[in-house]
Amino acid sequence: MQLKRHQPIRGALAAATCALVSAAPGMAWAVETGGDWNVDSALLVYSEIDRVTVVEPLVSMKKQIGEDEYLSGKLVLDAMTGASPNGATATNRPQTFTSPSGNLYTAPAGETPLRDFRDQRVAVSGEWDKPLDRMLRGLFGASLSGETDYTSVGASAQLNWDVNDRLTTLSAGLAYYADTVNPESGAPVGLATVATATTGGNALSKDTADLLLGVTQVVNRRTLTQLNYSHSAASGYLTDPYKIVSIVDGTTGETVDYRYEKRPDSRARDAVFWKLVYRLPEDVIHLSYRYLWDDWGVASHTADIKYRYELDGGAYVQPHLRYYAQTAADFYRHSLINGAALPEHASADYRLGDLTTITAGLKYGWSPTKRANWSARVEYMLQSGESHPSDAIGVQRDQNLFPDVAAWILQVSYSAQF
Repeated sequence: MQLKRHQPIRGALAAATCALVSAAPGMAWAVETGGDWNVDSALLVYSEIDRVTVVEPLVSMKKQIGEDEYLSGKLVLDAMTGASPNGATATNRPQTFTSPSGNLYTAPAGETPLRDFRDQRVAVSGEWDKPLDRMLRGLFGASLSGETDYTSVGASAQLNWDVNDRLTTLSAGLAYYADTVNPESGAPVGLATVATATTGGNALSKDTADLLLGVTQVVNRRTLTQLNYSHSAASGYLTDPYKIVSIVDGTTGETVDYRYEKRPDSRARDAVFWKLVYRLPEDVIHLSYRYLWDDWGVASHTADIKYRYELDGGAYVQPHLRYYAQTAADFYRHSLINGAALPEHASADYRLGDLTTITAGLKYGWSPTKRANWSARVEYMLQSGESHPSDAIGVQRDQNLFPDVAAWILQVSYSAQF
């Protein structure tokens, strides 16, 4: 399932730099590592109501191999099941579709058409963290992930340079990913009618190059701040081969046909990320903000706040609130009008539309010893968009063209040092 996969490896550069927040020198309350091995494990369950469910176990290990030198590896398994919108709009009549495997499925009148799917993903990654000089560190990584119709191979390198008596860390990183897309039944021709479209039998490729520049500053013994800039350039096959677009009558709004979506074959994205960590006498506040924009017309704002409240006995609770809002891609269309000239690109994937997501949750952690800790978190996510757009036609005005998506997120984690 090409675009429904979760990508913990894809954010390796950003995650590595964010790790500086908890490991930066000079912080009196930074976590100390002990022993030669660090083991982290977790089980994540992401469950959308009446849609997609993802179960993701992961384990990572970090080994000290020299003075201040480490090797680490991670294994992630994803099991994805459920139903995903196929891109067609809800209408006043039942709609029947053919899945890539040739099976028929029907969406009742007035409901968003959903396509059942099942997929698994295996991802492995490794990183070498090595001091290159007294004030300079290098992080070198590689990753590999595969699922039924998608394979990704990646490599990354990052330099962290401590200056200003180790109160400032400058970071620069590069990453490259070579992905192979092999859709079930082949890739359809973009914007071809579903009934007559032909598919190609060869695997398609996508290449992505990422750049990261960042600075982390210890302001005082209680305050740490970070600022990152990232740029990502992707090229190749960026279309979702399983998504379609409804073709509707220009007067009645009733669906008369379907076409496969088509996206541009390149995408450039830029982002600015800021984070602040402030230590109160007992507790810790985490604040962050990200602004992202791309050449598809998508711009997004993400604000995040966490408050870690320390309890007795090595325990803590941490409320979490996250707000995300984005504008629609230039080629996003909930439907196309029959007989009108076809645009160069079009997609009805709701993830490219105007949307707002609010996530709220609570995490509980406990450290039975100085070298082990448990944590569990539960979060609720609600995503909403423009359910009744102003350009809806005829019977479309009676339909919810962007129903809310609600999901529960559960995670249990265990970390140990020995």
